Amino acid sequence: MALSSPVWIKSWASLFLAMVAGLGMNVAGLAQNVKAAAGEHNPPEIANARIARALQNISAERIRATVEKLVSFHTRQTLSAQDDAAIAAGRGIGAAREWIKAEFERYSKACGGCLEVKSDSFTETAADRIPTPTQITNVYAVLKGTDPQSAKRMVLVTGHYDSRNSGELDASSDAPGANDDASGTAVSLECARVLSQQKFPATVLFLAVAGEEQGLNGSSHFAQMAKQQGWNIEAVLNNDIVGGDQSALQDSSVVRVFSEGLPQAATEAQVRRIRALGGENDSPSRQLARYITEVARIYRTGVEPRMIFRLDRYLRGGDHSAFNQQGFAAVRFTEYREDYNHQHQDVRTEKGMEYGDLAKFVNFEYVASVARLNAATLASLASGPAPPVKVRLVTKKLENDSTLTWESSTGGLATGYEVVSRATSSPAWESVSAVGQVNRATLKFSKDNVIFAVRAVDAQGHRSLPVVPDPER
Repeated sequence: MALSSPVWIKSWASLFLAMVAGLGMNVAGLAQNVKAAAGEHNPPEIANARIARALQNISAERIRATVEKLVSFHTRQTLSAQDDAAIAAGRGIGAAREWIKAEFERYSKACGGCLEVKSDSFTETAADRIPTPTQITNVYAVLKGTDPQSAKRMVLVTGHYDSRNSGELDASSDAPGANDDASGTAVSLECARVLSQQKFPATVLFLAVAGEEQGLNGSSHFAQMAKQQGWNIEAVLNNDIVGGDQSALQDSSVVRVFSEGLPQAATEAQVRRIRALGGENDSPSRQLARYITEVARIYRTGVEPRMIFRLDRYLRGGDHSAFNQQGFAAVRFTEYREDYNHQHQDVRTEKGMEYGDLAKFVNFEYVASVARLNAATLASLASGPAPPVKVRLVTKKLENDSTLTWESSTGGLATGYEVVSRATSSPAWESVSAVGQVNRATLKFSKDNVIFAVRAVDAQGHRSLPVVPDPER
């Protein structure tokens, strides 16, 4: 019999299926295992047309105008003037604060009052970088969700509007802060301008904080307030130094996404359990970072998120960590390569080298791409269902199959669930199993070899953040 004959092919296929069945596997399970071993990603989901249209409205020219306006205040150092005279003269952090608030109010007027514009003011006591008690004000706008239950869920985008130069306490010399962090503030403002024209089941917060350069003061106060008031913030997107500084070695196709491993808010007992289960790479913040990479594939926002499995840059920090400390999932967006001549420097020229954080070094098309990635993530999360709760991996007996259980997503938006999995050594989810509108699923994967998570899906294909299971004995 010729090897190419249909009879031989049919016989070989029957034999192969019998062998597979004898090994206690099914064809789908084998394919999934091969796929996971090869590191192949699942095809990207279809983009939501409404979200895609909104992203087209994000404007590099609008972002340029925002950055240049913030630079025009000469300094936004947290200790700089904020009295009425300085505000009227357009100089200092007070003038910047009032302008940001006016921008949020202008966006609200354009959407018929859809934004609730607020200020979070407090007095920071004297500390290393704050010589005397100082008023610090965060400015934010709330786009309340349309669904009564889902509106309790929140997603948040932020950047810090304060700046600094070479001197930590220099409150009078120019500190333009175009990249650090007018660029991040511009992302928050541009997301507010564009997304306020849309409606979402969940609530979206657009935030600009102060005091970052003096010690994360504004973000710490805001995160503590959110925790004390019981806000259900599912995701925090912090944008800090996202200007794509136009230096020779910059990669304008990449934005770094930093996320914590062991959660800062975890108790000692929780840390021990995480280590015992090999879950050091599966904090809620890491799940948010993975979600961002999936959104980028779906919406092709013009910039590739590069997951960096660190809390922040080496021995450095940012506002997202203030939210991590309160138990919120938070990540930091930062350009691929920082130019330290253009960061925390007095404006000057020495030996032909220009120093200072000036607007002319900012790549506004790059900032617009980062803003699209932020907006797509916010819109996807705010459109989708809440994550499932009490996700468990059954461990009552030794077996190679893995059974997961969970309680339904709150809010009634979920129409089904997916179990995602990946090899323990892989950074991103590799396999997706749609299991339907159920609360229990058994997969032909050994829990010894893979990491699992469960996420909710709605009728339009929006997905929640995935939740990694706890063991159930």
